[in-house]
Amino acid sequence: MARYAVTDIHGCARTFKALVLEQLKLQPNDELYILGDLVNKGPDSKGVIDFVLELQAQKYQVHCLRGNHDQMLLKAAKKGPKNLNLTDTEKSLVLQSFGIAQFEDLPKKYRKFLKRLPYYLVLPDYYLVHAGFNFAKEDIFSDKDAMLNLRGYEVDWQRLDSKMLLHGHTPTALHSIKKAIAHKDRKLNLDAGCVYYRNAALGNLVALDMDTQQLFIQPNQDRPYPVARKS
Repeated sequence: MARYAVTDIHGCARTFKALVLEQLKLQPNDELYILGDLVNKGPDSKGVIDFVLELQAQKYQVHCLRGNHDQMLLKAAKKGPKNLNLTDTEKSLVLQSFGIAQFEDLPKKYRKFLKRLPYYLVLPDYYLVHAGFNFAKEDIFSDKDAMLNLRGYEVDWQRLDSKMLLHGHTPTALHSIKKAIAHKDRKLNLDAGCVYYRNAALGNLVALDMDTQQLFIQPNQDRPYPVARKS
């Protein structure tokens, strides 16, 4: 059995499938943890969720967390696109992916999936979250906004029982991720900016073997599609 963590797929369904099927060669007794932001920005948000649901239906152990973009899409389905932090082009990509004219038409199947996403997971040796925890709070699990959006925080390791922390949310150059793993950092950001294929330092989807610390790297396979460069 192997355990893998991946994050910030952002609608890059072809890239995600290539990573899971060709690189990881995922088996039903493996565990795959997705740390949020399955949707938005990229060309096939629907395809990402469909692939997850297909794997789960086949009894694969795939566990997904909620990211800020998953939350945005859920809100848009209920209240319209005003809370979506996307360009008009990116909004169009999401609508086209689901075959709908407006976000309020998001099918119940996908709303249900998004509603069920937890904000964090605790494993015997890891804490998993999309962005981070607010250690200024007495209860670090009470700040849901921090778990979705926090950047640039210091970890109070005693409050995490000295377990490792895996997260995404902030696109990071591949060499920085490799360096952090080589240095045995206990806090690892696995967001290699897959959707931003126009940035030379980004444009990769990575998966970490949580037991061996091996990094699997899958370059973006969904290009070309319109996306802004990440500044």
